[in-house]
Amino acid sequence: MELSWVEKYRPATLEDVSSHKQIIKTLKKFMSEHTLPHMCFYGPPGTGKTSTCVALARELYGQHYQVMVLELNASDDRGINVVRTRIKEFASTYPFDVSGVKLIILDEADAMTNEAQLALRRVMELYSDNVRFCLICNYLTKIIDPLQSRCTKFKFNTLEPKHIKKRIDFIAGEEGIDMEKG
Repeated sequence: MELSWVEKYRPATLEDVSSHKQIIKTLKKFMSEHTLPHMCFYGPPGTGKTSTCVALARELYGQHYQVMVLELNASDDRGINVVRTRIKEFASTYPFDVSGVKLIILDEADAMTNEAQLALRRVMELYSDNVRFCLICNYLTKIIDPLQSRCTKFKFNTLEPKHIKKRIDFIAGEEGIDMEKG
């Protein structure tokens, strides 16, 4: 099966992320100091929140990505049962042969029920020694205050046209598409 271009050309490292240079700089500092906090990436759709988080995780864990990262789309897995089962199970276990904290990426976290968010708060408290969370959402106001207060927040603004053009030109070049032909 062939990957969509979104997945095929998703940035593999933080250096590959087209914009948000201040956010990238801050994330790199956390990585170099081994002080990764719980994070909340918020802003409009299509601004690179998920791509940035996945690039961060790939850079952090390399070949151990599969055992160190749990990715969930909270709009699909948004209820309290997911928090009590999959998230808690992943958070409570230590990885074999790998040092450092694991990462749970909750995309579209603003779709989680309030009950699930309250349960998530408790999981964050209990397992902060061995796991970090990255909540990704469009609407920060839909994340309960107790979760927000436990996260370092990063606001992703709309991409500038020059960054979009640069990425499109890169993908067109990789795919052998002549953008000048109409």
